[in-house]
Amino acid sequence: MTPSNPSPHSSRYWEIDALRGVAILLMIGFHLTWDLVSLGLVRVNMGRGPWPWFSRVISTIFLSLVGISLVISDSKRGETPAWRKYLLRGLKILGFGLIVSLVTYIALPGSFVVFGILHLIGFSIVAALPFLPYRRRWLSLVVGLALLVVGAYVNQQIALHPWLIWLGINQIGRSMADWYPVLPWFGMVLIGLWLGHTLYTGGERQFDLADRSRAPVIRQLAFLGRHSLLIYMAHQPPLMGVLYGISWLLARGPLV
Repeated sequence: MTPSNPSPHSSRYWEIDALRGVAILLMIGFHLTWDLVSLGLVRVNMGRGPWPWFSRVISTIFLSLVGISLVISDSKRGETPAWRKYLLRGLKILGFGLIVSLVTYIALPGSFVVFGILHLIGFSIVAALPFLPYRRRWLSLVVGLALLVVGAYVNQQIALHPWLIWLGINQIGRSMADWYPVLPWFGMVLIGLWLGHTLYTGGERQFDLADRSRAPVIRQLAFLGRHSLLIYMAHQPPLMGVLYGISWLLARGPLV
């Protein structure tokens, strides 16, 4: 087995796509459990025990991969100005986040998404631009760690109004189905930048890794990883549809 790098015109590494695919499967499993609880089909306290940590692990994988992918993508940018490329990309993902806000406002008016993970990723892609150059890799690590520490304090604060929810200060009495504020979570993206510059300097893998990209499991995981945004946007309606059908059948009692 020999190490493999993508072609000079590609910005994809199979291990990154596969890891993102793993995170997608974990996310679907978490949301499936959440849906089962919300429909009363199982009894699990999602706010205690391992569940909050499970959610944080998934988010940490996603957000650190955002930073790593920014480094690799920027190395293949060519002559396109960085601000133009990443401003458009950030606004696109932020737009998907606003769609999630609208849909959850209609479906879950009591706990709709104000600033969820898509809002954060869209914001982070643009906000990470000053930290993107290789010479600022250590600055991104220091600031990223500082944001994690500051965010742990800020998240304990509450306000009477909703205007600082995006930053990390919740509103009194507000519950949200998905909340990933800038503090502390933008810190994970900045740490991802440092990881990207360390592990994929100049867009080139800095460690030996046998090519497993053709293994069936890896291929499926990488496929999920390459389409993570589409899957994130589309996976809940089918899940809820199936679970609503099961809940309806159970409510009718025995069929025979």
